[in-house]
Amino acid sequence: MYRQAKTGILLIDINSDKCDLCGCCVGICPEDAIELKESEISIIDERCTNCSKCIWSCPIEAIKFNKEGVQA
Repeated sequence: MYRQAKTGILLIDINSDKCDLCGCCVGICPEDAIELKESEISIIDERCTNCSKCIWSCPIEAIKFNKEGVQA
């Protein structure tokens, strides 16, 4: 089963092991679909439109586009 975004299957995947919690993606997301709490970052599925702005904003490439979809 795949996670569902606002526009269908969620295609944006954050590698939490690689993420340094800088918050660049949080500030760039037009839908406020990325949440940063203490030492955890996550995508709010029902807000994400798969626009990929977060991918291009990440300086360490911790966010990837997964054309197969993100598993639940």
